[in-house]
Amino acid sequence: MVPFLLIYFLLYSGLHLYSFMKARRAFNFGRRAGASIAGFMVLMVLAPVIVRLSERAGFAGLARLMAYGGYIWMGLIFLFFSASLALDIYRLLVSAAGTLFKKDLSRLSPSARYSFFISLLFALIAAVHGYFSARDIRTERIVISTPKLPAEAGRLRIVQISDVHLGLIVREERLGLILDAVERAEPDILVSTGDLWDGQMCNLKGLGGVLSRVRPRYGKYAVTGNHEFYAGLSQSLEFTRRAGFTVLRGEAVVAGGIVNIAGVDDRTGRHSGLYQEVPERKLLSGLDNRKFTILLKHRPEIDADAVGHFDLQLSGHTHRGQIFPFILITRMYYETASGYLKLTDNSSLYVSRGSGTWGPPIRFLAPPEVTIIELVHEK
Repeated sequence: MVPFLLIYFLLYSGLHLYSFMKARRAFNFGRRAGASIAGFMVLMVLAPVIVRLSERAGFAGLARLMAYGGYIWMGLIFLFFSASLALDIYRLLVSAAGTLFKKDLSRLSPSARYSFFISLLFALIAAVHGYFSARDIRTERIVISTPKLPAEAGRLRIVQISDVHLGLIVREERLGLILDAVERAEPDILVSTGDLWDGQMCNLKGLGGVLSRVRPRYGKYAVTGNHEFYAGLSQSLEFTRRAGFTVLRGEAVVAGGIVNIAGVDDRTGRHSGLYQEVPERKLLSGLDNRKFTILLKHRPEIDADAVGHFDLQLSGHTHRGQIFPFILITRMYYETASGYLKLTDNSSLYVSRGSGTWGPPIRFLAPPEVTIIELVHEK
């Protein structure tokens, strides 16, 4: 956790410094204005820490105010930085072309002030679009034909939610939108692939009751994500179980006597000493391979030793970047940032874009989803 925070502060502070220099170059403001802007930016960098400390001290109103302000700002400045960096690259290419061809191409480059306003306008438009996109829950559907599903079972419908991040920002209204999509799908089984709630705790007991309204006939199953460990594992597990989920921590069940569902802890738990260490191959090889086997795992990481011992791995975590172009970084770590991927030995992977939001209540070019996996009997 400490290395993560160090990297976060270094990167986020650097992003603010870059944006500050852009504003200064555009407006050439004096020391007093510069000090005021710098002070505000320092406050925004520290906003997540202030949120957490406010919660611990019982100042829920201040925590929520800082969460909304700080995280909306986070989304805005990331979008501004992305647009501004793209313009800088464009201006650099124009300058290089002018030098190469010995021509004055300066008219093709916007001034520092125009560049600032173009970037700001893009950030504002993208943030507003992303705010409403985060509330527009899409339904993704995949159909898998398998001889492992009994013919008498007909069609088995498994609904996946992931990365809901219940907390200060994602609360009753947003959860209601997600559950509306779940209920319309009429699931036989509901699964949550981690980060059901956020690392910030703020009176979530009532939300468990909202979640419990969904009662699929073959049950609800969940695994831990990294945020369950950040939030405090014991209270995260208690909340998830009260919401009606069976939490699988290196365990497996036979849901409805039809499909195997196995689940493993997120590897974040290794650093806290709370990780349930069970090798995936050992867990899966003990199951009846005549039944369709689903592996719930928060991160879309494939254990090569386990491939061939599961039919479908369901994961989340990536949010598909949540705010473009962050997906470019996500793809550096994971082969698949979202969607369906066939693996070897009749195994496959599906990665959800996530149903909620972490940090900024904004999703730009990465809409939230509820996933419907339909298993049908193949003769």
